[in-house]
Amino acid sequence: MKLAKLAACMLYGLILASNMVYAREAATQRTGTEASAAQAKQETEAGKQANIEAREKPLRDADDLIKRGKSADAYTLLEPLEFERAGEVRFDYLLGVAALDSGKPGKATLAFERVLAVNPDFAGARLDMARAYYQLGDLLRAKTEFETILKQNPSAAARATIRKYLDAIAAQDPANRTRISGYVEGTVGRDNNVNNATDQSQVSLPVFSNSVATLDPTSLKTADNYYGVAAGSKVIHRLNSNWKLYAGADLRLRGYDTQTSFDSLGLSGHAGLMFGKEANRFRAGLLGGAYTLGSSRNRNTAGFNAEWTHLLSSSNQLNLVGQYLQYRFAQDAMQVNDFNQQAMGAGWLHVLAGGKSTLSGSLYYGTEKDVSTIITLATPTGGRINGAKRFSGLRVEGQAAYSDRTMLFASAGGQVGDYSKTNPYFLLQRTDSLYDLTLGANWHWDKLWSLRPQLTYARNNSNIVIYSYKRADVSVALRRDFK
Repeated sequence: MKLAKLAACMLYGLILASNMVYAREAATQRTGTEASAAQAKQETEAGKQANIEAREKPLRDADDLIKRGKSADAYTLLEPLEFERAGEVRFDYLLGVAALDSGKPGKATLAFERVLAVNPDFAGARLDMARAYYQLGDLLRAKTEFETILKQNPSAAARATIRKYLDAIAAQDPANRTRISGYVEGTVGRDNNVNNATDQSQVSLPVFSNSVATLDPTSLKTADNYYGVAAGSKVIHRLNSNWKLYAGADLRLRGYDTQTSFDSLGLSGHAGLMFGKEANRFRAGLLGGAYTLGSSRNRNTAGFNAEWTHLLSSSNQLNLVGQYLQYRFAQDAMQVNDFNQQAMGAGWLHVLAGGKSTLSGSLYYGTEKDVSTIITLATPTGGRINGAKRFSGLRVEGQAAYSDRTMLFASAGGQVGDYSKTNPYFLLQRTDSLYDLTLGANWHWDKLWSLRPQLTYARNNSNIVIYSYKRADVSVALRRDFK
């Protein structure tokens, strides 16, 4: 009996122990299963995130390239993905912008059409679609798209851009083959050096053992108040979609209160041919002018120029220019200074803040060949007293909108020049360094009327003292445009 009880107790203990082992194994298995499920979920989420990142990266990279003006690179990045991702609004929009800004308006319209099919109210895509049609020369569809955007109450900057395009489209209408514009302007100001002269009344002449010479008062720095009048006109006649004729003329008069011998009158004109559209345009033509100083004819100019303008993107423009001019002085005593000038340069224009600001820079190089055959004591072999000249320079300009009606502007430049002959009086080969700075504002209180306060400062440093000068000019101009 005792043995039976003992056996029963042992059996019960074995059953209890196996239940406990089973429970622990079940718990361990359940914990492992839950951990595996959590890990699998984590891996799935990570995979999804990696996939999202992989799809987002080319869009982010393309957007960055477009903002940095590298639209062609952005198009190269996105174009291979078009078959797979066409229909995604963000992808199609970036592809369209990259195509448009890299000179592929036809490709751009296809991408923008897909965007607008999904989101007809996407104003940015519709504006770029209109620009693409304009570049393709489909002016009717471009006009329709621009007018549609105007009805959607766009921003002031977008509205101004649209108006410029609509004006350009209207100008290309057969009824508007010839465009005439002009202006008149009146100025009052103060010039502290009307004759670009030195302020040193006595100079040393090395050729005469450094004897001192006293300069004539007309060769010394002189200040005076002045008034100015200017007027000009321009005509552009469209022959066809690619060729245009252009011509223009400008008249500028400046009169001084007391220093009337420095009153000036200048008349200049130009005419030529233009080829191409706004994105890629070449023009070449003739130049001419006449300049009067005091009451006598001072000089005449004649020559030609050529210019190539290329839009690299919607915000970057490249300019290349070349020019040749002959300067011929009217008075016999001045004809020893006759020269021919050749110059070439390159410039860059960058548009900022949606067209509200611009920044430009240019570099140029040129020569002046002295061509006079007149023989004098100072020029025994002919030519100018200082000889031929080589010059080079740079210029930086910018403007920014201060308000809807006021535009601030600034310009700064520097030029160095070297002459070929030794001056017989100063026994030096002349070198000059010219610097200038202009600051001002244009206030348009009306579409055609503007007021322009302006300050200009110039300084020429020369190793020959009579050619060194400083000049400051403060003025206010009132202008009326005609369009």
